[in-house]
Amino acid sequence: MLFNSIDFLIFFPLVTGLYFALPHRVRWILLLAASCVFYMFFIPIYILILFVTITIDYFAAIYIEQSDGFTRNIFLYLSIASLCIFLCAFKYFNFFSLNLRAIAQVLHLHYPIATLKIILNRPGFPGGSIP
Repeated sequence: MLFNSIDFLIFFPLVTGLYFALPHRVRWILLLAASCVFYMFFIPIYILILFVTITIDYFAAIYIEQSDGFTRNIFLYLSIASLCIFLCAFKYFNFFSLNLRAIAQVLHLHYPIATLKIILNRPGFPGGSIP
């Protein structure tokens, strides 16, 4: 679902209205469900990626709340690092791989690393073409 689509024109006011109609204690459930629906609208199987990152952050938040001092910082940094790894792997790997391949071709070097066959990038950008 794109932000400039008819689907989003219906989805956003519906979620916003429900958000303000629900009591405070259950609004987080609506936001979580709406976020998942929005994320799944393009390719539903990628909800697994979101589920993994949500789970990592959920448990990191619990451990951050229970700990103090240096241990708290460790859990925070581990959470941030795990999300950055996911972002780099699924969003930026193809960009860097294609650029390194171009540099290797200019230098007449062999570059054996293939691009990932996933669609998380915008069409028209390296690694983001839709089949």
